[in-house]
Amino acid sequence: MMSKLVSVIVPAYNEEASLLHLYEALKKLMESLPNYDWEILFINDGSKDKTLSIIESLYDTDKRIAYVDLSRNFGKEKAMLAGFDYCKGDCAVMIDADLQDPPYLIKDMLQYWEEGFEDVYAKRKDRGKEPWLRKKLSMMFYNMLDRSTRFEVLKNVGDFRLLDKKCIEALKQLRESERYTKGLFCWIGYKKREILFDRKDRAYGQTHWSFWQLAGLAIEGFTSFTTTPLRFATIIGCTTAFCAILYLIWTLIKVAFWGDPVAGFPTLISVILFLGAVQLIAIGILGEYIGRIFNEAKHRPTYLIENYKARRQ
Repeated sequence: MMSKLVSVIVPAYNEEASLLHLYEALKKLMESLPNYDWEILFINDGSKDKTLSIIESLYDTDKRIAYVDLSRNFGKEKAMLAGFDYCKGDCAVMIDADLQDPPYLIKDMLQYWEEGFEDVYAKRKDRGKEPWLRKKLSMMFYNMLDRSTRFEVLKNVGDFRLLDKKCIEALKQLRESERYTKGLFCWIGYKKREILFDRKDRAYGQTHWSFWQLAGLAIEGFTSFTTTPLRFATIIGCTTAFCAILYLIWTLIKVAFWGDPVAGFPTLISVILFLGAVQLIAIGILGEYIGRIFNEAKHRPTYLIENYKARRQ
């Protein structure tokens, strides 16, 4: 009976400081599980440091290594899609190169996979060293997205997970260019199982996610899976119009019954500024969705590759 092939997909962007440490951890894991065949698939996402040369040296020394070199930096979400497209395993494990997600958990993931679970995801009990505000905003985002969609959104869950081949095939069908993969994992369904763990602090290199990049990813999540912001803008508009009518009626009553003078310039400026702000918010929300339609309508490839190397046929 042939051994099952496990693919480990590692998106990497400027990770020269951590790649060798990750490889050593994965090597120990593979040696402890000799009943499986292994493929470590690195996705070089347009790195500008020595990441690619390190991957090439690992490829030359270990037959289990494969890699995809993207033509430029397309972002982690699209790099993961490249991993789905090129991995060959009966299952695939997504893991970041920074070692904040412990590779030894893959052993437990494989055990649950053998029991019949098709999506075994790692849920963080502790998010590690992270600013308090970022933690609160992250939880607020997950709660809002969960309440506005028709499927369950997993909270405190990243990309670290094992996916059965049928999940990989499902994700390969979803070719949108503006991607929020954490939501796609939930959207496809299948039989899921969680593993709890404490996320470590980043020991090598620096994070590539700024506050504004995370905010952009959050917007991608909303515009990908819910139209609630559009409905919210409609509600704000209706509420504002209703309040404006009430204010008009109240002003007329005061003038007719009490003879109060109407404050002209300050009232006018306040109303104009308020209505202008509401309109700009609504236009901004609408613009996010129109921009998404614009990008998807181009039908450009989600990513382009410079090189792909793998020994396994």
